[in-house]
Amino acid sequence: MKKTFYITTPIYYPSGRFHIGTAYCTTLVDCIKRYKELRGYDAYMLTGLDEHGQKIQTVAEKNGLTPKEYVDTMAKKAKELWNLMDISYNDFIRTTDERHEKVVKKIVQKFLDNGDIYKGVYEDWYCMPCENYFTETQLIDGKCPDCGREVKKMKEEAYFFNMKKYEGWLKDFYKENPNFIEPESRKNEIFSNFINPGLEDLCISRSSFDWGIRMPNDSKHVLYVWLDALTNYITALGYMSDDDTLFKKYWPADLHVVGKEIIRFHGIYWPIFLHALGLELPKKIYAHSWIVMKDGKMSKSVGNVIYPETLIERYGLDATKYYFLRLMGFDKDSMFTPEDFVERYNSDLANDLGNLLNRTIGMMNKYFDGIIPTKIVSKTEFDDSLFEFAKNQIKKVEENMDSYHVSNALSEIWSLISRTNKYIDETSPWVLVKEDQEKLKSVMYNLAEILRKIAILIKPFIPQTSINILNQLNITEENTWESLADNNIIKENTKVVEKGEPLFIRLDKEEEIEYIKNQMNK
Repeated sequence: MKKTFYITTPIYYPSGRFHIGTAYCTTLVDCIKRYKELRGYDAYMLTGLDEHGQKIQTVAEKNGLTPKEYVDTMAKKAKELWNLMDISYNDFIRTTDERHEKVVKKIVQKFLDNGDIYKGVYEDWYCMPCENYFTETQLIDGKCPDCGREVKKMKEEAYFFNMKKYEGWLKDFYKENPNFIEPESRKNEIFSNFINPGLEDLCISRSSFDWGIRMPNDSKHVLYVWLDALTNYITALGYMSDDDTLFKKYWPADLHVVGKEIIRFHGIYWPIFLHALGLELPKKIYAHSWIVMKDGKMSKSVGNVIYPETLIERYGLDATKYYFLRLMGFDKDSMFTPEDFVERYNSDLANDLGNLLNRTIGMMNKYFDGIIPTKIVSKTEFDDSLFEFAKNQIKKVEENMDSYHVSNALSEIWSLISRTNKYIDETSPWVLVKEDQEKLKSVMYNLAEILRKIAILIKPFIPQTSINILNQLNITEENTWESLADNNIIKENTKVVEKGEPLFIRLDKEEEIEYIKNQMNK
């Protein structure tokens, strides 16, 4: 029986069109899921939309729609984008789904029965874009500490979740599970800003608007976003429903991937909710950084937003995915620039990977009529070191992917690509064809075999390119992760394509930089 692996994106707030930051997060989760599947796991990916709240109601009204009409349209667009991006999610949860709303009410009722929820009056600073209240001391220069926007003083009757009740348990949990949140800097932030000063009870309802799930005990109140939103990770699996098969199979989650701006909710409120329900906690939460622009965060008002469709339609899906995954480090914001995108495309994809395949296909056809030589009787002095290097790089890729350092894993794969290009220069097949045909056979076989390994390694990241490489080499058998350890996979009389198609066509640098700049915020 396969090991399970349950991974989630945050459920995105559909108040506007999704930019490359949202696309990056979803691509990251999809990549990790594909890697786990390649390693033999039964991997399950959840994504979806957080569709309730005052901001949605306001945006819908501005567009002349009911909130439900608006979120239906946005859900359709989200699914179209994930389809365009070939995201291999297993379920798409919407907080307006009946399956979600029914269970959320049961969860709230359980909290009420347990005495975790009480009624009071809330008065503090409210940020509508973030749907969150803040105390005076939590504000930064009088503005929202999460998004930097203006806040408004609000006062209304509300229900609260008694977070203080669980403060001691939460601190003990983190002592016992210091790596629950990655990177460590995110955990340190929530401790210094929210846990160490003392937990504040959480406002979980609002009565000043009505677009949300009604409190089961008080229809005047609708649930406030975070209790409703966070529970999606278990309602989607059928928790407290008639069919909880998926919940029993996949919970606890192996990995929640979220943006750093919502780590507080996942690192404080979510563990406490789960503990209060008597449930196991997820194994790890990874809070990724942001893609930023030269002039700061992406913002329509600044005019520096770039959308994934813009890049995909002109440069292809795999080039776009590659750039996102290579750009973003594990714990620091990374800057998107048109110049860097074009440079990465040309150097990494067209030159390094594309040329390696093209040179190999060309030489195979020129020297051996397209047949990959398999009867090797003589080696060059560089052969063993190439395969030893490949073996070490495969191990590094595994280590980085298993610790979710995805950009580092890609870097290690490209080191292997660079080493293989160097191998061509070291062995000089154009000289061997005149001097030593047996060694030439070895070189050409090794190039095909290393390209086979590269195709497997890049499969979770850029799957269509992986397929393209294998198709051009006509290697269709045993392309599993386990086969990376074998250096003698290619069958006798395997014939490569007569003329290889370029994986990536080199871009005109100035023209494409100008194009991307012109597309910003369109």
